[in-house]
Amino acid sequence: METARRPGLRERKKQRTRDTLLRTALELFLTQGYERTTVDEIAEAADVSQRTFFRYFAGKEEAVFFPHDLAASHFVDAVRARPHHEAPLEALRQAVLEGWDSIGEALEQVIPVELHLRTYRLIESTPVLLATHLRRSAEVEEEVARVIAEREGVDVDSDPRPRVAVALFGGVMRVTERLWSERDDISVAAMRELTASYLDAVGPSLAEKWRVE
Repeated sequence: METARRPGLRERKKQRTRDTLLRTALELFLTQGYERTTVDEIAEAADVSQRTFFRYFAGKEEAVFFPHDLAASHFVDAVRARPHHEAPLEALRQAVLEGWDSIGEALEQVIPVELHLRTYRLIESTPVLLATHLRRSAEVEEEVARVIAEREGVDVDSDPRPRVAVALFGGVMRVTERLWSERDDISVAAMRELTASYLDAVGPSLAEKWRVE
């Protein structure tokens, strides 16, 4: 059995630099605000040059959403891996709930999970970031709709159900994300519990299996 290749010294050094920049950027954004924080301040606080910052991130926005992109990729992969006997909405539900149980391990390799969770409040309170977040979420929803269509054996462009189901699911996630970010407890456990309770309230109209066995 093949074992995963361990990153070389140069790769590990690059990862450490990226993670330091990311953690520094997020901490500064949360402390003094996204718009008031400059790339120069991030680079100085991380003890690197501005040029080094741009070697890893195209700009401040990319740094904010780096962990979110990691989480989104994790979710899409989880949906794709769900058993085919699950109905689409159940597959989405299980993917997101189990994802909250496992994404922490993936994120901890980059930044503290607590730091990532706090950025949700930053995004909600920063109009330019919220607009970007909604656009990125729509892009992820389209990708997930295509995954659902493929696993159910339907055409995403002629059968409306994949996009409708994912839009419904995305709407629930958007509501729970906003409510959760406003609460005192923004732990993973709190997010998981709130998400489960709202997903359980979704009606049965799209909940049955689509695939013809």
